Amino acid sequence: MLDYLYKKLKFMQLKSSKVKNETEEKENSQPKLSKKLEENLGVLKQVLGSSSDIIYREFSFGSRLQIKAAVIFLEGMTEKTTINETVIKPFMNGSRLNNLEDKLEAGNLDVVKDGIISVGEIKKVKYISELIDGCLSGDIIFIMEGASEALVIQSRGWKTRGIEEPKTEAVVRGPREGFSETMAINMTMLRRKIKNPNLIFETMQIGVQTRTSVCIVYLKGIVNPKLIKEIKKRLSRINTDAILESGYIEQFIEDAPYSIFPTVGNSEKPDITAAKILEGRVAILVDGTPFVLTVPMLFIEGFQSAEDYYSRTFFSSFLRLLRLFAFFISVLLPATYVVLSTFHQELIPTTLLFTMASGREGVPFPAVLEAGLMIITFEILREAGVRLPRPVGQAVSIVGALVIGEAAVSAGLVGGIMVIIVALTAVSSFVVPVYTDVGAILRVFFLILGGGLGIFGVGIGGLFILVHIVSLRSFGTPYLSPLAPMSKEDLKDSIIRLHLWNMFTRPRTIGWNNLKRQSEGSKPQVPTENKNQE
Repeated sequence: MLDYLYKKLKFMQLKSSKVKNETEEKENSQPKLSKKLEENLGVLKQVLGSSSDIIYREFSFGSRLQIKAAVIFLEGMTEKTTINETVIKPFMNGSRLNNLEDKLEAGNLDVVKDGIISVGEIKKVKYISELIDGCLSGDIIFIMEGASEALVIQSRGWKTRGIEEPKTEAVVRGPREGFSETMAINMTMLRRKIKNPNLIFETMQIGVQTRTSVCIVYLKGIVNPKLIKEIKKRLSRINTDAILESGYIEQFIEDAPYSIFPTVGNSEKPDITAAKILEGRVAILVDGTPFVLTVPMLFIEGFQSAEDYYSRTFFSSFLRLLRLFAFFISVLLPATYVVLSTFHQELIPTTLLFTMASGREGVPFPAVLEAGLMIITFEILREAGVRLPRPVGQAVSIVGALVIGEAAVSAGLVGGIMVIIVALTAVSSFVVPVYTDVGAILRVFFLILGGGLGIFGVGIGGLFILVHIVSLRSFGTPYLSPLAPMSKEDLKDSIIRLHLWNMFTRPRTIGWNNLKRQSEGSKPQVPTENKNQE
């Protein structure tokens, strides 16, 4: 036993020493600032190039010492008020400089940092790479003659889009604010929702060329530490030129890249993201996009809405069942029509069968090809309506569908019932926007199986999809939970939603580190005084 402990301690010591040596080698390999101002400016100009938006402002300060210094900043990404009033002006004619000139020496950055510049956040750096990252992020760089370090002064102030209502997640009741493209604003919005010191933000930069800021957000004490470790591991493996949107991150970290089902959630609303963080999930913010990723993701989340928790439980449960029913309609209705009309006419009532037969009279195509052409036509119209400018796109999608549908029926190319089937399928697909793209692929998949093998093919396809969904995981969490594996406690917020005061625990497969959500005495009670009056 002692021998085992000795070997374990020895291994840990060697591992710690190895990590320390690697860190030292990495630090030694990075170029550092020198004490000569001209040399530092030369290196920066060589690295940053001759871009016209990079401003180099050289000046001297101190009536007696005349110390040379320079500030470097990006025009358009830095607040001009901060540059003029709080950085340059105190050196030119500031009273604080006159009072501190006796303490001021060439290379003494501490006096400059603590006594002259009046900005909220200033940090000292000694590496060229840190200086460049700060400048390209919109901060002001201050370099002084005789100092082997520089100051990075926070002054980011580019124009941003204000907080607006997200168009992809419209609600009747609930907050109307949505995330913006600026990560700092998004972090603030989450902090407003969760005023807890355990809400942690960890920022890193990903992308060799773009150096995009990416932030993971979680609630310490509730989140699973292994989940945080796994997310950091996957993010650190990303080695690409550019990260321009959160969709880039999603494709690099998802569990099943060859699956049509998404295993990473996304949202544009702070209240949805905050609710998921409170359950033990982790949010991933990417600078430059209003879409925030959340992991792990469950299949049932696609049928849930933030508005479900703001409405009463009966209507919310009804809506969830309606969404689930609409999803099955959008996926299976065309295939079901083809199967019944081609292989199993005996299952159709006689009156309806005569109506279907008269409607298809003169149609030159088989039912499966007829349905396929109509589905492809609908997808083309939908894509055109999305990509065109909004006023034109709406006219194309609505008028185009009416004109083409009516013309196709009049020409005898498709039956009238097929137009109704495809229209009902299209409307149903918009009820569950999370799985709109999934539904489009599954619709064609089941249509081909149904057209070739009949109801047997649809059954085999459904079994294959079910087995595939059950096998999926999202960051270690079963994708189909709480249905498979079954968790009775978590079913209260799955296909149906029970009362909020009845949800005592967080989802067991996600927030197992701290399951208790609320006390069990939250059920509304009739006041005793009212009972006595009755």
